[in-house]
Parts: sequence; structure tokens; C-alpha cells
Amino acid sequence: MNVSVSVSADDTVPIDSAAIASFATSVLEGEGLDDDSSVAISFVAPAAIADLNQEHMGKQGPTDVLSFPIEDAVPGQPPRRSPGGPPVHLGDIFIATDVVRTHAAEYQVSFESELHLMIVHGILHLLGWDHMTDEEATAMEAREGQYLATVGLERR
Repeated sequence: MNVSVSVSADDTVPIDSAAIASFATSVLEGEGLDDDSSVAISFVAPAAIADLNQEHMGKQGPTDVLSFPIEDAVPGQPPRRSPGGPPVHLGDIFIATDVVRTHAAEYQVSFESELHLMIVHGILHLLGWDHMTDEEATAMEAREGQYLATVGLERR
């Protein structure tokens, strides 16, 4: 599998890019993505994610994670590369680590656990998973828990 995960962070955020990319790659592989698929994950300050949240979601203030899919996807049916076509870029994920840190404290979980949850949550959104209904939320949370367990973490 040759899935590409690019990780970028603003200068104020100490992020282990290799570990993040490895975990994200394992999620993408687990979801059955084609070779040459890609995802971009950016770690940003609360002000930057607040701007994105207002502009794209119509909501005030910072949030923990935002996903911007490029492809139309359905859970369990990842986008496929067209024969001879370009690689599939699923989209972009933005994570505000300061917000993640605050939520980790609120939920009494480790920062690492909450950060990994946001990564898998963002990827699943790119792949068409949602939590608008109780049924969707239960399915998405179970899937998140499966991936967190692969790195010895539990879903809150």
C-alpha cells in the first residue's frame, strides 16, 4: 500500500509527524484505500480553526477537528482511482491541538488518546462517515474505537 499522509504543524505545536502519519496510514489502509491515495493533516492554532469553522460551517469559535473531503464517499466504499486517472486525494483535515488538549482535560483522557481520536474521526469523515443520527454516531464511534485499540488506546 502506498498511501500518502502529509502532516504539517504551525511552529507552536510539537507534533511527532512520523507517528501521526503512521497511525493515519494504518487507518486508511484499514479502510481499503487504493495505492497512491492521499490525505493532508494540518495542526493549527485555535484562531485559524475558528476562522475555518466560521467560513465553512457557519459556527462561531474554535473546534477540535474539521474535515474537508474532496471525494464523495460512502462508509465502507472508499473512493477509487479511475483507470489511468490521477491519484485520489481524499481531502484535508485541520486539528487544533490546543482545543484537543482542553478536551482531553475535560474528558479526563490523555492528550495522546484525544489526538488520535481526532485523527481517526477526521479521516472517517473524509470517507463518508457521519454522526448526525444516533445510528450513525454509534457506528462511527465503534469504528473509531477499533482503530484506537490498534495503538493501545480506548475511545472516551
